[in-house]
Amino acid sequence: MALPWRRCCRWTAGLGGAPLLSAVCGRFAAVAEGSLRRKGTSSGLGSAAAAFAAGAGNKVQCRSQSAVIKKPSVWWRCNFRSLCTTENPRCCNRLHSDANLKDPFPLVQKDLKNLYDDIKKELLVSKLELKSLCDYYFDGKGKAFRPMVVALMARACNVHSGRDRDLLPCQRSIAMISEMIHTASLVHDDVIDGSDTRRGKTTINEIWGERKAILAGDFILSKASMALARIGNNTVVAVLSQVIDDLVRGEFMQLGSKENENERFKHYLEKTFKKTASLIANSCKAVSILGSPDPEVHEIAFQYGKNIGIAFQLIDDVLDFTSCANQLGKPSAADLRLGLATGPVLFACQQFPELHAMIMRRFGSAGDVERAWQYVLQSDGVQQTSYLAHRYCQEAIQQIRKLCPSPEREALVHLPEIILTRDK
Repeated sequence: MALPWRRCCRWTAGLGGAPLLSAVCGRFAAVAEGSLRRKGTSSGLGSAAAAFAAGAGNKVQCRSQSAVIKKPSVWWRCNFRSLCTTENPRCCNRLHSDANLKDPFPLVQKDLKNLYDDIKKELLVSKLELKSLCDYYFDGKGKAFRPMVVALMARACNVHSGRDRDLLPCQRSIAMISEMIHTASLVHDDVIDGSDTRRGKTTINEIWGERKAILAGDFILSKASMALARIGNNTVVAVLSQVIDDLVRGEFMQLGSKENENERFKHYLEKTFKKTASLIANSCKAVSILGSPDPEVHEIAFQYGKNIGIAFQLIDDVLDFTSCANQLGKPSAADLRLGLATGPVLFACQQFPELHAMIMRRFGSAGDVERAWQYVLQSDGVQQTSYLAHRYCQEAIQQIRKLCPSPEREALVHLPEIILTRDK
């Protein structure tokens, strides 16, 4: 049985007994500062984790009076048990409702109207088969999460800078480009992972084969690059080009692992930034550059995108253990089957040292996936990962509150709670 939040204080690293995140994140911020620095932007990647470590050094206190947002009120249901992340016990049948969370999408609905049609126009090609491959995921059924965040950030920065709140055409182009880069990365990821489903659909590589899938992903990236060049801002081109660099480096990081458990957690967080958060962070920074000349605003936009990006992926890693395949649109325990040790597994190692050997052999021996799954569910790995995501969301809110008040800023303030309480 998992411990309540207020008792999640037993994580230690090595023989010294130092808290895991304290041991990891105390040095991680300095490492990330050097390895992930952007021009005029410090990565600050370890700030939220370090804040978590500060609380975990002795005991996690759930009733903090200074919390920026409330502890995520969400229940996850799975076949094995219900997992509570609230301070007070609840009936297992009472699930969190998003009805009281203001949907941010209507604020940018006008901006994102026909977004996927415009992407298809960018991908216009005479060869019918290539067109079918490229249009496959741009069917308008995706969440459009990244374009929504980018559009909200653009509007918030415009208001802060005293401009008209409406998106500039070049800012809308960034929203479109971010979705194209994201989708191209998914196509390539599915080839690398050998996935056969994505968003509840059969993957491109499963239908058309790996070679054509790789070429389709390359083609989408090339068209995104051409759209980016048309914006005509060299700084913005450099910022978004960094995303491609990070995606490739992050994928290589995912192919490897670290023997030392502290280094392993640092490796995991850095990989999470490069593969997921960099696109959101740099897209937010790009629209802030186009809407404001103030470097402080650019930094706020980058930090907000970085923190919600990491939190988004941490919750994604939690859902791999707590949601069924129908909710996720992909098989559950997919990360374990790919040999990946995500946050819940790394935390679970503290209670079940047997996981270390499994991680190093990438869960490749018979029964590894099933045993690792059970260990995670018997540990506090899910709760600890969720709480770490909560801390990153707190940091995102602290950043965005530095901008002038506006409906778009308030939507960005509430967005982290939606991320924390999503179930797919």
